[in-house]
Amino acid sequence: MSTVNMIQTLIDAGLFQTEKTIQRYQFLKVKDETHTDIYFIEKGSVRIFIMDQDEERIIRFGYTGNIIVSLDSFLSGKPSGFYIQAIKKTKVRIASKKDFYSFIQSEDENRKLWTFILEDLVLQQIEREKDLLTSSPKERFERVLKRSPQLFQEIPDKYIANYLRMSPETLSRLKKS
Repeated sequence: MSTVNMIQTLIDAGLFQTEKTIQRYQFLKVKDETHTDIYFIEKGSVRIFIMDQDEERIIRFGYTGNIIVSLDSFLSGKPSGFYIQAIKKTKVRIASKKDFYSFIQSEDENRKLWTFILEDLVLQQIEREKDLLTSSPKERFERVLKRSPQLFQEIPDKYIANYLRMSPETLSRLKKS
């Protein structure tokens, strides 16, 4: 099952009942809050980051058609150190953990979908770790461009540079070459 099919299955199941609009730079979630909801981004984009002393460290993005979640908080029911902030005006649809678990426990196919979601998240995390462990900015840029070309259409360069752990000037040079 592709990620697009997985997302469509969740939407078709009617899990995302509540809508919320987040204005540019508004937070959907801040550090030390417990968030167990799942968000489908209907329109817009967000960044997920942590603070490392006084510096933001972007770890993930979400944009139109993506599902995002504060996974550590979702799984544990405990507060998370992550922030989720709108990059531009963003409309999300929200599914509660309770409704989501009721859905996945209702049929074997839905449990398989949950397994697929978790496997996909683990694989994404492994790819992210590879990106961070790759020493060359050019290699990091090329890996992310190949894996997520839409990212460069949806997200401003200053955030992509932060995500790739390089200066905006380095990213600009790489994009031109």
